[in-house]
Amino acid sequence: MPRMTEEEITAALEELSGWRREGDRIAKTFRFADFVEAFGFMSKVALVAERMNHHPEWKNVWNRVEVELTTHDAGGLTRRDFELAEAMDRLA
Repeated sequence: MPRMTEEEITAALEELSGWRREGDRIAKTFRFADFVEAFGFMSKVALVAERMNHHPEWKNVWNRVEVELTTHDAGGLTRRDFELAEAMDRLA
């Protein structure tokens, strides 16, 4: 999958809520009521990510899930990162 242009990245970010650009990644912190809800979210995302064969870099601390997305094979952001971000937003 080809890397996106700067213009494509800017336009795609405008379509997302709460995601920010961090170099060659997009990132977001999701907050939930408690650990069980946060872990449940991660479990749902894991199933989607596995189907997409595109896995997030993430960290969970109690009710918080910090996510970073990038496409290592492409050396930056691709449409796949934004598709997974959209899926995460729906699941949250």
